[in-house]
Amino acid sequence: MNPMRRGGRMLALAAAAFGVIAATASPAAADDGPTRELLMADCRSGLGKCTFNDPKLGEAYLGSFRQVSDSLYNCSTSPATQSMTWTDTVGSTDSFGVSVTAGGNIAGLVDLSVTASYNHTWSSTHSESSSLSMTVAPGEVGWISRAQVMQKVYGTWQTHYDSPKWDHYYWFFGDAITGPAKNGTDGKNNAVIVKTRKMTPAEKRSCSAEGHSGKTFVERR
Repeated sequence: MNPMRRGGRMLALAAAAFGVIAATASPAAADDGPTRELLMADCRSGLGKCTFNDPKLGEAYLGSFRQVSDSLYNCSTSPATQSMTWTDTVGSTDSFGVSVTAGGNIAGLVDLSVTASYNHTWSSTHSESSSLSMTVAPGEVGWISRAQVMQKVYGTWQTHYDSPKWDHYYWFFGDAITGPAKNGTDGKNNAVIVKTRKMTPAEKRSCSAEGHSGKTFVERR
């Protein structure tokens, strides 16, 4: 994203639009300043002394269901019941869909800001595992899916340099971090379900071709 024209009075608008502005009001061409990605990279590496200011928590919501177990294929003529282990790890991303958990300082800075403002910690990742009994009808395949409660944190990054960079000591840009929320947040709860579907013609043929006829088998996800 190209920087917006600089000016102190534009800070609120820049944050809302996820734009980039400098701390001073001196005029400059749009291509004189850094991109948001360059500033975020400096925050991540520590080259810029960054803070995540004025965090605002959005309403929690249930994320999309994702497969979290292996798949159970039933090539027999009777329903098959089996206990399946599942495991799930959910991370956080910024407003450009870039992982917040892939190293660097971003997650820690967001947690520090949220903790100071809301008196509770913010977690950039959530991992969970368990097992569930599932029944798969003949000629079908089944698996376990899970959905995690998610929440956005809106705020404005302030980047401070010891020496001017792109002609300024301070740069600001808005961001929205999407990450896992505690189960029960805003009345939303994590969900784990069993899903099944009919085998495709190719999968049915593989029951005989690979010696699975009359049996069940597990395929790694």
